[in-house]
Amino acid sequence: MRILVTGAAGFIGAALSMRLLARGDEVVGVDNLNDYYDVRLKEDRLAPLTSQPGMRFHRTDIADRAALAQVFRAERPQRVMHMAAQAGVRYSLENPHAYVDANIVGTLNVLEGCRHNGVEHLVYASSSSVYGANTRMPFSVHDNVDHPVSLYAASKKANELMAHTYSHLYGLPTTGLRFFTVYGPWGRPDMSLFLFTRNILAGKPIDVFNYGNHRRDFTYVDDIVEGVIRALDNVAQPDPRWRSDAPDPGTSSAPYRLYNIGAHNPVQLLHFIEVLEDCLGMKAHKNMLPLQPGDVPDTYADVEALVDDVGYQPSTPIEQGIARFVEWYRDYYEVRP
Repeated sequence: MRILVTGAAGFIGAALSMRLLARGDEVVGVDNLNDYYDVRLKEDRLAPLTSQPGMRFHRTDIADRAALAQVFRAERPQRVMHMAAQAGVRYSLENPHAYVDANIVGTLNVLEGCRHNGVEHLVYASSSSVYGANTRMPFSVHDNVDHPVSLYAASKKANELMAHTYSHLYGLPTTGLRFFTVYGPWGRPDMSLFLFTRNILAGKPIDVFNYGNHRRDFTYVDDIVEGVIRALDNVAQPDPRWRSDAPDPGTSSAPYRLYNIGAHNPVQLLHFIEVLEDCLGMKAHKNMLPLQPGDVPDTYADVEALVDDVGYQPSTPIEQGIARFVEWYRDYYEVRP
């Protein structure tokens, strides 16, 4: 198939594009290569992709309505994996407009591109952040998520609502994937594993929020990519059991689906740090801090629906996943023991 991947230079987008190319799909990559974090890292993720004959890349901002519309018209993708977004909970407190531009306006432009160009299926990245003030564990797509605690979370919830509207009005099959703390080689420098590794190796203290009592459903990138591809191949269908007098938030009478995609195994942050220390062979100097505004104490994914519908089975333990990240980090940044 010809698959358009937005955010193709991003952490998950690049890994996804590589897997799609490996199985013989054509990939049309879109990314604006912005400087939210190190552009060189994004360029290095792209390099092995753009050298392959099945890949075409457009340096385009999804918030640029005319430019993205031109990409859709020129490429006519059969399916779309919308990964591009302004990420990060804490950054949304400093620069809220970036989230409206990328996550709201950009997603609308993607939806319009799909609507007007006969796209068979749109799969888009949502986030576990949408669960917000919810405390019932594990988080289920059948639960109400109307109480976000950050603008980032609100923008992702808005994406789900927008997608449902297009599924209902235009019959566009859409599947939203709520990602749970993805980590692994080529990860984002603003995420905890990257920050911790860099500081520990440099002999600097690490900031440990909520005094290390966070629990996160850390999910290795290869497991995520496998689940994403399975969801992409499984075109969303209307749910014949859906009832308007008792609406299920996870499905619809329209061709619309929501899934959690996580490890289904929450790990305490302090244990995560201990595993990292073992892999690095170094102890961390911890700066223990309170819970930050916009953060949630715990995440825990109920992935039953994704298991039932596409056979999703995450299988990478954090000991193995963190070891692979450390090996990549040492090699990429030439940091040897």
